[in-house]
Order: sequence, then C-alpha cells, then structure tokens
Amino acid sequence: MQSASIHKAQERNEATRVLWLSTLGFTLMFAVWLMFGVLGIPIRKELGLTDLQMSWLTSVAVLNGAIWRLNFGILTDRLGGRKVFTALLLFTAIPAALVAYTHSYTMLLILAFMVGMAGNSFSVGIAWNSAWNSKEHQGFALGVFGAGNVGASVTKLIAPTLIAMLPVAGFLGGVIPGGWRFIPIMYAVLLVIMALCMWFYGPKEDRLPGQGRPMAEILKPLREIRVWRFSLYYVVVFGAYVALSAWLPKYYVDVFGLELKNAALLTALFIFPASLLRPLGGFLSDKFGPRVVMKLMFALIFIPSVVLSIPALGLSVGTFTALLFVMAVGMGIGKAAVYKYIPQYYPKDVGAVGGLVGLFGALGGFVLPPLFAVSQSLIGLPEATFMVMSAITLLAALWLAAVLNKMHALP
Repeated sequence: MQSASIHKAQERNEATRVLWLSTLGFTLMFAVWLMFGVLGIPIRKELGLTDLQMSWLTSVAVLNGAIWRLNFGILTDRLGGRKVFTALLLFTAIPAALVAYTHSYTMLLILAFMVGMAGNSFSVGIAWNSAWNSKEHQGFALGVFGAGNVGASVTKLIAPTLIAMLPVAGFLGGVIPGGWRFIPIMYAVLLVIMALCMWFYGPKEDRLPGQGRPMAEILKPLREIRVWRFSLYYVVVFGAYVALSAWLPKYYVDVFGLELKNAALLTALFIFPASLLRPLGGFLSDKFGPRVVMKLMFALIFIPSVVLSIPALGLSVGTFTALLFVMAVGMGIGKAAVYKYIPQYYPKDVGAVGGLVGLFGALGGFVLPPLFAVSQSLIGLPEATFMVMSAITLLAALWLAAVLNKMHALP
C-alpha cells in the first residue's frame, strides 16, 4: 500500500516536471516561431520590402510550424516527448543563428521556413502532457502548457528596446551582430540551453502510448468529420491569434502612426490574455464541458470583429485595443476548450488527432496574413482584416450551432 502511494507520488512529480519543462520550452519556441512579426519591420526597411513580401516572412515560418504537427504528435507518442522535444530545440537553433548573418530576401525566406519548425513543438507538448496526466486533470494541464503561447509577446516586448540599444556594428568586430540581428543569435543560444535542460531533467523512462500500435489504427480517427470540425474551431481561436500577433504591429504602425516600440507593447496586450487565460479555459472546460465554453467564446470573438470591421466608426487606438482585448479573451479560453474535446473523444489518439487539429490551426496562421494583405489591397481599407475575422468566426459558430441542434433533436 505504501509502495503504491510512493509510486503514485513519483508519477505526479514526473508529470509536473514534464508540464513545466514543456511549457518553458514551448514558450521559447513560440517566441522564435513568431519573431519575424517584429523583426520584419526593420528587415522591411533595410531590404526595401513590400508589405506582401514582409508578410511572407512570417507566413512561411508559420507554414513549416504547421505541416509537420501531425507527424510530430505521432512521433512523440512513439518515441517520447523528452527525445523529440530536445531534438527539435537543437534543430531550430541552427537556422535561428544563421538568420543573423544573411543579407538577401531569398535566403531569409529559406531560413524563416526552417525556423518555423519551432511551431511543431506544440504537438510534441500536447501529446507528452496527455500521456502523463489523468483525464480529470488533462484540461488544466494542457491549458497551462498552451499558455506558452505567451512567447509571442516576448519578442514584441524585448526586441524593440534591444534593437534601439545595441550598436548596428555589433560586438567583437561584427562576430556577434547588433541591431535586429542580435535577436536571432540570442534565441539560438537560449534554444541550446533549453535543449540541455530538457534532456537532463526530463523523465528518463518516458510514456509511449503509441509504441507498437499499427499506423492505420493511429490514423483511423482522422476519417471522422468531428476531427475536421475541431480543426475549424482551432483556426478561429489559434490560427487567427497567430496571424494577428504577427499582423498587429504593422497595423498599429500603418493605421495609427505609432512607433514600433509602442505598437509592440499594444500588441502584447492582445497576446497576454490570448495566452495566459488558457489554463482558465482548461479549468472551465473540465467543469462545464467544452461545448458550453466554445459557444461563449465564439460570441466574444465575433462581436468585436464585426465592430472593428466598420470603417465609419473611426475608432481611437484605445477603443481598438480594448476590443482586441475582448477578442483575445475569447481566443485564450477557446484554445483550451478545443483541446479538451480531443482526449474526451480520442483518449488513445491525442498525438494524431491533436496533431491534425494543431496543423490546421497553424495553417490558418499561415494563410490569414497574406489574406489580410490581399483583402486590404482589394477593398482599400485596413478594416478588411476584421471583415475576414468576422467571416471565419461566423462559419465556425454556425457549424457548432448545427451540431448542438442535431444533438437536441435526438430522442
């Protein structure tokens, strides 16, 4: 009896260690993944890029952080989160460092795509934490891990100040570059340090829920329409969050005429609730169920989107930021609610299903910035960004409503 209690306590300690290691690693990886949202502005000035060219720097990084999520989720279930997360951290450090030394747009695009591999750390952490936490605590644990989205604000908070403070010529005769080029070097060093922490402090005997299972069995749930519905929900609460995190600094600079530093700080006011409220979303989903939570969150996203899309209102920067904050609350809580669905319906296939849902969510983050740019160009109004947001949120909300109506109609 006593040995069983000791074993259970050890397992809880291991689960806690997995949670904090993965959350710290994901926070750093998320900062690296979206660093071009801020760095793109001085890069645009230095290389003379158009808005569309600048948007592609962020978009290709987001793309590569999306397309492998299914693979990384399955890989984590088979090999363990400690091995996969460590390898991903070390791989990402290489192109991150090389970004600092390139001077051509083509090479920047290639390296941005490679840096984007960092985004796949989400699937690794989701599968890893699901393997180590019981069903009763999964919503909260996945919410805490997902709060690593706050990493998107790290670059926005520190980069403008560092870029302004550091000499462009750099240090040691240019061996360590200055200006915006110092940021990717700093991140590369931090990625290596995090990889060492992950390897030496992660559980040596990892949990491998996918080991020995045939691939056809693991992929079977992906045929169900429910999984694709969850994916659309995640485009709204995560894909749009990623897109706006990268897009808003430019929006504040171009529409309100703010300096980059102030634009980045106001963007952080959007990022913080959209990230840090994720544990609350997990708690609420554990308590009330994800359907109830998602209904309310779609309303919190849709209503401000509609208001922000009306040009005639002529909103002040304060009102604009306040409405974004409300949207961010909906996204932060909604992200956890979507991932509460997955272990509820697919307890043995969180890696595969979570990977696919994450893939489509991140693909939304890839598609939306160019879509914002194109719609703004066609309509001729910056508010076109939020017209797009209103449309995709309405589509997801209507699908949820149709499912709820069908459930209520059942005898």
